[in-house]
Amino acid sequence: MRGKSSFRGGNKLTALIVALILAAAGAIVNWLQPSGRDEPRPPTTGASTASGQPQSQAQTRPGPPLAGGVPRGSYTLTGAIVNVADGDTVTLRAPDGQRRIRMDSIDAPEEGHGADQPGQPYAEASRKNLASLVAGKTLTAQCYEQDQYGRDVCALILEDGRSANRLQVESGYAWAYTARKGDYLRDKAMPDLQRQAKDAGRGLWVQQGAIQPWKWRYDCWRQRQCG
Repeated sequence: MRGKSSFRGGNKLTALIVALILAAAGAIVNWLQPSGRDEPRPPTTGASTASGQPQSQAQTRPGPPLAGGVPRGSYTLTGAIVNVADGDTVTLRAPDGQRRIRMDSIDAPEEGHGADQPGQPYAEASRKNLASLVAGKTLTAQCYEQDQYGRDVCALILEDGRSANRLQVESGYAWAYTARKGDYLRDKAMPDLQRQAKDAGRGLWVQQGAIQPWKWRYDCWRQRQCG
């Protein structure tokens, strides 16, 4: 009886050792395999923009390297520029429909909107200069966000890699958007481009006492002090 009991105890010990070895082997295999949380996920084609519209494939595709340090967008839009509303606002026909684009880091002279909201000097000249750069062309916009009006806030990149936003400031047809302590200024090259345009007397800088558009909107349109 005593020998039989010892044999059974040996079987139990052997089974326990085998079980421990198998468990350890399984743990090692699991440890060596990458976890699903660390694997890159494919882009979600059904993602939505801030306006609730579905993003097109063109929006989620990474853009090419940008020249001159222009900030890369969080998404891109590619399409033909079908309308130039003013010196910093255009309409782009993207695969998912027309998108209204507010050009980033710049503020152009305001066009008039009726008797209560008169326009600024050089507003039409600014619009025409931008149209000469982008109208009718198929461009890629490096976009950063949507504003409270549902417009995509973007840098328009020309076929040669230059930024139309920068060219508007460099040619003297827009300001570097330095309002609110630079909250709207992603492209840090803009203030220096504005200084160069002002020193050279280009565009709107031929006039004395040029008023920033954000100041015009507040003083003239809201406070009725347009002098």
